[in-house]
Amino acid sequence: MKDTVVILNPAARGARAHRLRAEVESIARGAILCATSHSGEAEVLARHAAAEGFERIVAAGGDGTINEIVNGIAGKNVALGLLPIGTMNVFATELGLPSNDLRACWEIIRQNRIRPVDLPSANGKHFVQLAGVGLDAQVVKETSRSFKRSFGPLSYLISAAQIASRQPPRLRIESENAGMEEGSFVLVGNGRLYGGRLPFFKQAVIDDGLLDVIVFKRLSYVEIIRYLQNVIFTQQITAPDVEYFQTRRLRVSSDEDVPVEVDGELIGNCPVEFRIRRGGLRVLAPL
Repeated sequence: MKDTVVILNPAARGARAHRLRAEVESIARGAILCATSHSGEAEVLARHAAAEGFERIVAAGGDGTINEIVNGIAGKNVALGLLPIGTMNVFATELGLPSNDLRACWEIIRQNRIRPVDLPSANGKHFVQLAGVGLDAQVVKETSRSFKRSFGPLSYLISAAQIASRQPPRLRIESENAGMEEGSFVLVGNGRLYGGRLPFFKQAVIDDGLLDVIVFKRLSYVEIIRYLQNVIFTQQITAPDVEYFQTRRLRVSSDEDVPVEVDGELIGNCPVEFRIRRGGLRVLAPL
């Protein structure tokens, strides 16, 4: 597969990083393998590979690696393949990839079945799965890399517990499809899943040309966390202080410095404008 570049982000260090690289090398025979060493490098490598005419660029990493590569290939005639070796692998799960079987994932890449999916953006920064304004972005902001290495996914819950007692921000919501003008926490999805296998966005389809939006009204963080149970564990959101709608454009602003995250990576603060390009990303996926 000489027309294929694999961009590997081992994330781990030491023996595990060597094991992951050896496993990917044994699977992706014939492809060019590039390993990243720092944040942002995957985007640069992907942009260069697309400019050099490679037809397939494979993300061997987690959702953060996918996000970087997508921002490197957006608008290019390149297909994205996935070898999911991250912690959550939300996008791979959304696409129905066998995330515990890298050889099966490589066979899907070899079959070259291209599925066009939507490509959302926040202030021009592309993402594939989800974005958040407020609580979850604040958690990402305050969870250090060393903390994540020590506690894994539990680190986010610990940070959320520490933030819960604070006063949430006041967000202004602007969309022709929104039934409210204010909220304290906003989630934007392209697919159904958030944080692993949790189906937050009940009506989401990754190729319908629509953003799925959940707005928590003027609630405290403790109330928001309680309402999350209703969002996750019911077929339809019934909580009166939570609104779900679909739209092609959304603007969220605030008089405060409220952080914004996309695919688990901080991109700055409000104001933020969300848009979506229907079929803007070509993904190698199972039928």
